Amino acid sequence: MKNVDRLAAGGSSFAPNFPTARRTLLCFSHLRWDFVYQRPQHLMSRFASEYDVLFLEEPVPAQGAPLLVERRAASGVSVLVPHLPAGTGAAESDRALRSLLNDRLRRVRQKSLLLWYYTPMSLAFSAHLSPALVVYDCMDELSAFRGAPPQLVQRETQLLSIADVVFTGGVSLYEAKRVFNPNTHPFPSSVDLAHFTAARGSLPEPADQAAIPGPRMGFYGVIDERFDVALLDELAARRPDWSFVMVGPVVKIDAAVLPRRPNIHYLGQKPYSELPAYLGGWSVALMPFARNESTRFISPTKTPEYLAAGRPVVSTPITDVVRMFGNTDIVHIAADACTFERAIEIALEQARDRHAFMASADAVLRGMSWDLTWRSMHALMHRADPGQGRRAAPAGHGHDDEPRSSRVVARTA
Repeated sequence: MKNVDRLAAGGSSFAPNFPTARRTLLCFSHLRWDFVYQRPQHLMSRFASEYDVLFLEEPVPAQGAPLLVERRAASGVSVLVPHLPAGTGAAESDRALRSLLNDRLRRVRQKSLLLWYYTPMSLAFSAHLSPALVVYDCMDELSAFRGAPPQLVQRETQLLSIADVVFTGGVSLYEAKRVFNPNTHPFPSSVDLAHFTAARGSLPEPADQAAIPGPRMGFYGVIDERFDVALLDELAARRPDWSFVMVGPVVKIDAAVLPRRPNIHYLGQKPYSELPAYLGGWSVALMPFARNESTRFISPTKTPEYLAAGRPVVSTPITDVVRMFGNTDIVHIAADACTFERAIEIALEQARDRHAFMASADAVLRGMSWDLTWRSMHALMHRADPGQGRRAAPAGHGHDDEPRSSRVVARTA
């Protein structure tokens, strides 16, 4: 652990007094708990078995004085939502968030506090804390996303310099961040196998998908600047006999730019619990990502989820997808509409032999699970935090175990 004053950035009114029985893990997230169930939710739900997990979202505008609204998620995670007066400026917002945070942490000993960052922007109101451990889980290159704050790069540089351990959402991100922090480890997307393998069986057809004719080519996820709308439009025009099912919210782009054709169906956002039912009705799963700065470092969670559901995948040549799955025969890579169409045809033929496909998918997915990722991350946290003492890491991942991240680098290098 680095010097406890490494986060000092001015005075602090923080004054803890009553210790809690368990250590507290405070997660700063730019993604809301109830938005799309992905990496933060998978990991924090598991950490809740070991720590008192506080999941702090970004503020929402409201009436009245600043207020921190707290609720308990089913997993045991405490979700904190700051409510700030509408029109609050950046500096005033940071002061209010710091005050709300201090009040919430007053019963927590700082030496028992762990900070977990998904957004470096949270340093503006948390840099006064002196935690036992600082973790930066860099799941995306946020500075490349549309609307990124201009201060983001500077704040991330600061966070990388003070973090005791850094995790990345893929190998490309690992290569970009390890030069700033030597204790950086890649953890590409994992999969909840029990959840998604349910799609291999007979699940009830969702009502809004049941009437869509087959074969169905499906995508689920956020539809934003990373989505190649032109590719989807051309594919749908070339193959009017195929149905294209798009499941997910449209954010940061104007919905008017989305292609509108009789065989393209936008079904909107669906709960995580319902995704296997939609997947079960698809013939091929798609990842039509644009190739731009916002996709340069992504490692899509949906790749192993699609495979677990028993669906062949066709993707544009996203670097980490190519590195992780390009040498398999069940994830097909295509750069344009013509090759994408041909790859879908091959995938459709391949899907006819379900037994062979399932065997190949299971072989590719072996060793991929959020449980393993969480345990490996936790082991690395123990190594970085002397305050953990000789406390045992989660079962099966002691201090001498090789973290999953090391195996990932070896496999993809």
